[in-house]
Amino acid sequence: MAAVRAAGGDLASAGLALAEMGGLKGRGARHTIAVAGGTALLIDESYNANPASMRATLKALAATPATRRLAVLGSMKELGDFGEAFHRQLAEPMAEAGVTHAILVGAEMRALADELGKAAAPALGKGATFTHCETPDEAIAALGQFGLAHGDAVLVKGSNSVGLGKLVSHLIEHARA
Repeated sequence: MAAVRAAGGDLASAGLALAEMGGLKGRGARHTIAVAGGTALLIDESYNANPASMRATLKALAATPATRRLAVLGSMKELGDFGEAFHRQLAEPMAEAGVTHAILVGAEMRALADELGKAAAPALGKGATFTHCETPDEAIAALGQFGLAHGDAVLVKGSNSVGLGKLVSHLIEHARA
């Protein structure tokens, strides 16, 4: 918008054009996929992840109309000595987002799985359910076992090196009614 303004362009027209742009592959693209009984929304944020972007994306998921909110979260890489704490701290924004089921992918996500396990015990099963996987292939199988239903919103987010783009491609290619 700053460039449009500097060039003397029409800000209103530029704003409307930007609003019509879809997300890029791995960076916010939204796909409607066919599932048993109807359709589900797939939000592809599989290209990058850090603590701030994870929180922001989970907040956006909370604002997304859905029957159930599922999150497939891959490890955040290159966080140094604070990595374990940053992964654990995702439990709160997941709860705030109303995530009903999470599939956690990668070794670093073990810290979040441990945190969610602690939180679920006192709540007597009222918290989100979750599965921890090491690879995208295991995550594909876990999501298949959980099952997608009409009205679901599925967020896929993680560092690119985790390989969750494979899961996104699988869902798009194998979605069925």
